[in-house]
This record gives sequence, C-alpha cells and structure tokens, in this order.
Amino acid sequence: MSRLLIVESPTKARTIKKILGASYTVLSSYGHIRDLPKKDMGVDIENDFAPTYVVADDKKAKVADLKKAAKAADEIFLATDGDREGEAIAWHIANVLKLDPKTVKRITFHEITKAAIEKALEKPSSLGMHLVEAQQARRILDRLVGYELSPFLWQKVRRGLSAGRVQSVATRLIVERERERQAFNVDEYWSVHGSFEKDGESFEGKLNAIQGKKLKKLDIKDEAAATAILNAVKDATFSVSSVEKKKAKKQPPKPLTTSLLQQEANNKLGFGAKRTMTLAQKLYETGKITYMRTDSMALADSFLQEAQAFISGAYGPDYAQGPATYKTKSKGAQEAHEAIRPTDPALTPDKLETKDAGVRKLYELIWSRTLASQMPAAELERTGINLEANEHTFRASGSIIVFDGFMKVYRSAKETILPELTEGDTVNATSIEPKQHFTEPPARYSDATLVKIMEEHGIGRPSTYAPTISTIINRGYVERDDNKKLAPTEIAMIVSDLLVEHFPDIVDYEFTAHMEEKLDNVAHGKQDWVPALKEFYTPFHKNLEVKTKELTRDDVMKDRELGKDPDSGLTVYLKVGRFGPFIQVGEWSEEDKKAKKNKPKSVSLLKGMNFETVTLEEILPLLELPRQLGTTEAGEPVTAQIGPYGPYLKAGRKNASIPEEFDIMTMTEADAKKIIKEDAKRREEMKKPIQELGKDPTTEGNLLVKNGRFGPYITDGTTNVSVPKKYDPNTITREEAIELLIKKRARPQRKRKK
Repeated sequence: MSRLLIVESPTKARTIKKILGASYTVLSSYGHIRDLPKKDMGVDIENDFAPTYVVADDKKAKVADLKKAAKAADEIFLATDGDREGEAIAWHIANVLKLDPKTVKRITFHEITKAAIEKALEKPSSLGMHLVEAQQARRILDRLVGYELSPFLWQKVRRGLSAGRVQSVATRLIVERERERQAFNVDEYWSVHGSFEKDGESFEGKLNAIQGKKLKKLDIKDEAAATAILNAVKDATFSVSSVEKKKAKKQPPKPLTTSLLQQEANNKLGFGAKRTMTLAQKLYETGKITYMRTDSMALADSFLQEAQAFISGAYGPDYAQGPATYKTKSKGAQEAHEAIRPTDPALTPDKLETKDAGVRKLYELIWSRTLASQMPAAELERTGINLEANEHTFRASGSIIVFDGFMKVYRSAKETILPELTEGDTVNATSIEPKQHFTEPPARYSDATLVKIMEEHGIGRPSTYAPTISTIINRGYVERDDNKKLAPTEIAMIVSDLLVEHFPDIVDYEFTAHMEEKLDNVAHGKQDWVPALKEFYTPFHKNLEVKTKELTRDDVMKDRELGKDPDSGLTVYLKVGRFGPFIQVGEWSEEDKKAKKNKPKSVSLLKGMNFETVTLEEILPLLELPRQLGTTEAGEPVTAQIGPYGPYLKAGRKNASIPEEFDIMTMTEADAKKIIKEDAKRREEMKKPIQELGKDPTTEGNLLVKNGRFGPYITDGTTNVSVPKKYDPNTITREEAIELLIKKRARPQRKRKK
C-alpha cells in the first residue's frame, strides 16, 4: 500500500521520513499553498465575508507535485501542526487535492518522535473545522483592517504605511512608553557604599539608616549631604549591631510557554523574539523539542516519568522528589498543547549535534528550565548584617545555599556569601564611597517586556508575538536603540495619535483582547465566525467613511514652527517627510513645488533629536551643513552632510556613512580620512563570500553566500536569492541554501516594464 504524509515544512518532512522509512512518502507544502490574493482584498463583504483563495505563483509547482503524489497514493495523511494555522494549512491542502474534509485522515503530534508519530497514525481524526474557521476569521479580520485602513493612512499621512489590528496596538504601547519617558523629571540622589573586612574576608555593605531612621531612595539629595556622611564615618570603628539569619526556599521555575521562552531568551541570551522562534522551529522540526507555539504549562505524563528517572540517575534521588504539575493561567490557552520541553531529557545540551551556536544555547535554556521545573526547591540561609558607626547603619546582605535543588541545573543569579559574624564583632572599613545617581524614566520595551505586556493585556496569541514585533520594525514604526530596546519613530507617534483619536477601537487594549476572546470562542465551537466579524466591521467601516471625508492631511501632519532663522529671517518649520523629520527654512509654494524650483533649504534631523521636543537652538547648527573637511587626492572636496538615511561623507563621487561615534558638527579632517579608509576596506571585504557551500546538485555551480547591495544573498552563478531574515548568512546550511534556490527557480520570472 502506498502512503503519503504531507507536512508544512521541508525540515519537518526530512525528520519524519527518517523515522517512518520507505513505507511512507513524506512531502512538504512549504507552508500555506493558498491565501487571499495579494493585489485584491479577496473578501466578499456582502456575502458573509466569503473569502477568495488563490494558489500563489511560487506555489504552483509545489501544488503540481502534491497532486501527482496524491494520485499515486492509496492513503493520504495530513500532518501539519496542531494549532489553528496548521489546521488551516491542512484544510487548504485537502481542498486543492480535492480530498473530502470530513473523511480526510488528519493526524497531529506535539513532538516529532517515533512513538508520537506512530500513536497519531493509529488513530487519525478528521479536520477540526472550528480551528479552520478561527484562523480564517483572523485572516479576514486582519485583511479588512489592513486593506481599508492602510489607504486612509496613505492619503492622510504618507504612502507605504500600514495598519493592523495587533501591530497598531503594539505600536501604541511603545509610543505611550516613550511619552512617559519624555514627561519624566530627573532627580539627583546619592548612596553611600562601604567595603568591609574581617579576618581576611571582605564583603560589601550599603548605608541604609541614620540615627535609627531608615533611608529612602532620594533622602541623600546632593554631594554635600553625601560628603557629610562620609566625614562622619570615614575614621570610625564599625561594629556588628545585629545578625539576622532566616531559612528560605527558592521555588523552581515554571515550564516554558511561548511567551516565557521569548522573555527568557531575550533576558538571558539577548535573542529577539523572531530569532528565538526561528531557532525553536529548527529544534522542533528536527525532533529535539515539542511544539513551540503554546500557552500551556502542562507536561505529558510519560515525560514526567522519564524526567524523574533521568534526574535521579544524573543527580541522585534527593533531586527527584516526584513529578510537578503546573496549571495554565493564560486565557485561551493553545488547544491541547504541552509546554515547550525537550523530547528526551537524556539528550543533554552537550550531546546536541549542531554547528549553530544559537540553536545550542536555546536548547540548553529549554532543557535546563524544563528539568529544573521537575526538581525540588532550593534551600537557602539568608543573612542580614547591620554595621554601626556614629549612629550610621550599613546593611550587608547575603545567603548560603544549604541545598541547591533545581539550581543544580538552572541558576538565575549568584549568591552573595558573607563571613561568619556575631553581634559585637568589630570590622575594618577598607573604603567608604559615595555614588551619584539620577532617577531614570521607565525603560523602553525590550522584546521580552513587550511580549509580557501584550500577554497581560490579552493582545495577540503565541503565534503572533514575534511576527508583530518584526512587522512594526519592518514598517518603520519602531527601531532598536543602542541597547536593542524598542523606540518609536516620529511617524509611529503621528499614526498612533491619529488612530487613538479617530479609531479608538482599533488600538484599544480591552477591545483587542475582547476580539481575541471571540476568536477563541470560534475555535472552541462556541460562536459563529460571521457574526463576530460583522459586529466589528460594520461600525469600523462606517467610522472610516466619515473620517475619510472629514479629515485632511493638514489636520494630521501638522508642522511645528520653531522660530525665525537668524540669518534669513525666514520661519523655520519642522516637518515629517518620506524619510522622517526634517527642517525647512521658509515656505515652498505649490507652484514652485510642481515646477521643482526654488526649493527651500532643508536638512534631516540627527538621530536622537525628538520631533516633539527639539528646539530652534538645537537645530540651527544643522543649517550650516554641509561642512567641508579637506579634499581628496584628486582635489575634490570632502564634505560632511545629512541625507535621508543619516549623516555621511561625500568625497567626489563616493559616499561613506558617518558612524555614530563621530559628531558631524565637530569631526575633523583626520576623522573623515579614517572613515573613508575604513569604508573602502569594508567594501573590499564585502566582495569576499560569507560562505562557500560546495556545488549545487542541480546546476553544478558553486554555491556561495555573498553580500549584496540589498543584503546577503545566495547564488549558484546563475540564480540569486536573498537570504531570508530568519536565517543567519554565516551559519545557513547547504541544504537550506539549495531549498531556497529551488523555490526561487520555481517562481515565474517577472516581466520587466518597458
């Protein structure tokens, strides 16, 4: 009997093929094979939002392969992922292959292991149409918002912008945090720290009370107050006034959900949400971890037993004190999923076969966190020591690990150990040092904290966190600052303010969460998807029609008048254009604009200058640009200026970006020569391949990963394909490169416009 099993990922297909052997043909659909059309809305609003699905051009060859294999098969199994997206992919495959959705053999498993796959094959089910309808409702809802609201933004703000039901709410969160930062008033305060020593053992303490009154954060307001304290204790003898010891337990961490994984990977490894999910996908598709999109904290009984056996064997019976179970608190938890865990606890991180350092680090995080969740609490002895001198009390805190428990495999911080001291002991103060501080505004969101706040508000679901962050960055609404935190651009603030004022439901946290609940109800068969969409769409569309007529672009894109240019006497305006905020001196009449003449002097703002708070005094130096910084060997001027993409040097016909460490207003001729030299060196380096991956089996050409004008790309000498952002060009494998080239060749060639 000929059996065909279809999954959505080629890597997943290869892993399953190794498990099932020659008795099954395993093929991949490469994700969705049908979707709404790109150029049209593809939704019949008058006919209960009936969608029109089309097979994308780059999927037609794949569909032909699947149809051919399906004709030759006696039995067909659809084994896409077990969530809404996976169910929808399976439903589209069934429709394209003309399989009856009621009788098609649908199997799901949450880990790619022999036992899990064989168990699923023994009891195939039919398609879960409630899940399909929930995915379809989300897709149509997002299409309606995007296709109707985005053109409104093009008309009132600028072309190329987009709006989305989840992305616009995420952008609002980031904008509001930035406004909190701008409104924050900075206060100065000081703290006093001491280094102490007893019998050769040193430890640290901090002033926390004067004359028995405990200090608050802002009590030491300036250097004079800190110096007075220093003078009072610098030559004093310190004695131990009290020693407090308490037994404490540190509970093991919970198993990983998608949200927790993204937060932990960001905090511990510095990975963005998108990179985390890409690496987790690789681990899942190669059978190393369970499915990585989940809200559940449940763990399979079989795994709990295996984990206890492994822990006992590896660390001793004291570390295996029975399996622990955790309740899922999140609303709308993913359907029947487990937490993210290793498929085999005995596969320790050092045994993982991979050349990808990121994959190894993420696996180690998942493995150690999961094993730790099944180990006992750590037992600590916490110690607090008060040191007195001239009515000034310094506090030293530390702890001793009595029993490490789960910390044997998963430790978040080092414990501070203090020397054995008793009340009345004297200690030596080796140094007393005041430190200046300033209160800081609320931190910008990182990937981790944004995911956390979105989850708390019920915005989005596990599958949407990473794509949402990527989308708002790619759309130009958000950029990463020097600390990789998420900062809004000026256009994000304009669009967010516009949506908050005129389309409050779209960016309302509770409304968005309520919509997610409705989609969850559809997935569980508690609500029909059509009324859910009508309830949202009817008032949204009516409001959009009104606002389109009422609002003008000038109502939205309001210029700021900064004052008069002292040289020309003309008004200096701050405007927002295609490439961000810029200064314009004087007016530009509509007639001159159409004729493209008499263009006023203009210059872009520097990075870090805020559109809403920048002053005339701050921007006047920019009007002196360009600055000449010597000449080239050929006698051509070298100038520093600001372009649409930031500060750069122009040396004859060559341009070189000015790195952030140089100030365009103060940099010297020597700085310019250094930058030009480094830029030339970099351009030469870019000509070298990033990787050489051997021969392409199809064309026999040399497979190379190279740097190009628009980023890294793969070539066999004939076909070129960009390296998708989910891949690292330094570590992409030969197999992955070949797959991308095959997909590129299968696409129909674009017709060039004459």
